[in-house]
Amino acid sequence: MKKVPTFLRALTVVMILLVVACCGFYFYWNEASARSSCESCHEIENSSIMWARSGHRDLPCKECHGTALSSGLHSLQEKGMMFVHHFTGTGPRQITLNERQVLELTENCRRCHGAEYARWISGGHSATYAAIFLNDKHNAGEQLNADCLRCHGMFFGGAIEDLVTPVSTKGPWQLKVAGQSDLPAIPCLACHEVHREGSPAVRAGYDDPAKIFYYRRGSPSNVQWYDRYEKIHIRVEALPLLKPREGTRELKVSDDPRQQVCVQCHAPNAFHQAGTGDDRTPRGVHEGLSCLACHDGHSNDSRWSCVNCHPAISNCGLDVTKMNTTFAASGSPHNIHFVRCIDCHTKGIPPKHGSRLQRADGTHSK
Repeated sequence: MKKVPTFLRALTVVMILLVVACCGFYFYWNEASARSSCESCHEIENSSIMWARSGHRDLPCKECHGTALSSGLHSLQEKGMMFVHHFTGTGPRQITLNERQVLELTENCRRCHGAEYARWISGGHSATYAAIFLNDKHNAGEQLNADCLRCHGMFFGGAIEDLVTPVSTKGPWQLKVAGQSDLPAIPCLACHEVHREGSPAVRAGYDDPAKIFYYRRGSPSNVQWYDRYEKIHIRVEALPLLKPREGTRELKVSDDPRQQVCVQCHAPNAFHQAGTGDDRTPRGVHEGLSCLACHDGHSNDSRWSCVNCHPAISNCGLDVTKMNTTFAASGSPHNIHFVRCIDCHTKGIPPKHGSRLQRADGTHSK
């Protein structure tokens, strides 16, 4: 048998030791606490501080962000470049997620928040880029512009000109980025931040009824607004309160802080006139109601919203789900967001508790 050269044996031993060292470091890094691993990098210092105060602080980083091998060579290249950027000083001071990483994170959200994900995927907020930006009726009536990406495509890395062509009211329109058509334009992180401040859920203290249900209040901080331009999430408490008007009258609006996220997209024009733009501020009989009083936060489903209040407290004692409103039929002239009593009671609102009949012109019968 031919003797193996000494240098080849030495090289083999070195290679084995190197593989063992790399594997050992890999497993250590994945299992070590964030303070001993991810948190040691100054580029994610702010993120790690936020994570330590969040409801996800008991989860290791890899549960949401994956490991260097969780997606094969793609992850290895991505994590490897972080080391290169760190030691060469070519990377950003603050690491942010690009759109592809945001969507990968969404899939990890799904593992724990399956019910919320199922409602989201069945509702309007899971609309794809193709559904939003290739809508012929919308594009012909309103030219695409940079502000479209403020609500749809918050994490898209380019400008509107990089996404759609042509940017005009003359079609046909097509997406310029391959594989973008079926991606969701409003992912989970549009309204939620993984590192948001909060506490992990715990079992209620059954020795004190007040801690079980009646006086518990949910924290609005579980909903935040992602600002595409600043690349930060803004807590609902910090968002400005919308004060819409109907003519010169200022409308009553709900004090539900979560609604402030809704109006970032479903907003009126610059004059704050209710019903303009994509505004859905309740008027008429529903003035003052929160969006979340009728709509599920993830699916937008409102099919059970009427029966939550009617006909149990209905003044007319009718099945309001069958009345001529857009709840019963989308073609109805009586939009559920601003329907008034007088819209249906054209001859006057029926008297209540012995009061006189009020006619449509505001006068009263004898």
